[in-house]
Amino acid sequence: MSFNQIFRKEIINLTKYKIINCHAGKLPFYRGRNILNWALINGERDFGITVHYVDEGIDTGNIILQEEYPISIQDDYATLLKKSYIGCATILYKAVSLFKTGRVVGRQQTDIHPVGFYCTQRTVGDENINWNNSSIDIFNFIRAISHPGPMARAFIDGKEVKINKAELISEAVMYKCITGAILNVDKTGVLVKTADSFVKITEYICDEKLRLGDRFDFR
Repeated sequence: MSFNQIFRKEIINLTKYKIINCHAGKLPFYRGRNILNWALINGERDFGITVHYVDEGIDTGNIILQEEYPISIQDDYATLLKKSYIGCATILYKAVSLFKTGRVVGRQQTDIHPVGFYCTQRTVGDENINWNNSSIDIFNFIRAISHPGPMARAFIDGKEVKINKAELISEAVMYKCITGAILNVDKTGVLVKTADSFVKITEYICDEKLRLGDRFDFR
């Protein structure tokens, strides 16, 4: 689980039943790294946890078991982590139990989709918000890397601000204005212009202090 190296064929074939891996992604989609973050960034409505055989590729081995979990609008990186901790342990136990009856035949990933896709590891600098994106994309981005992730970043007069939570505004109209502009500040949060409408920032950290509600002061 969460192993960051690729086994060579001679290692894979050392064991009687080969090697299995538990991956918090709905293979053959979401192979690779930082899967929970990417699932939220892409606005997925569910994510998968897969137990599969290890081969010489990256998360390309035959599937032994796979389960899906819903993603709601209230979910963020922390809640998906909690679901995956429990889900990975449960499905891995089920998969190991199958081997009591002998060798387990896996399902080829190409039976699900001929190509699938890979996700890359997120790196330093990927946290910065692009206010030229849509409100839903920015909302998904913020919740995708919220605590215990690195948190999304923005800058006010050159000072970095870590944004941990945001809200979509119901019935927010679409209009053109300067993206990234602070539109309004009140006790509930800060409205910031996006490419299509605006989002409300409800929790952020500035000067290493958590600020929310009536403590907002971006100006």
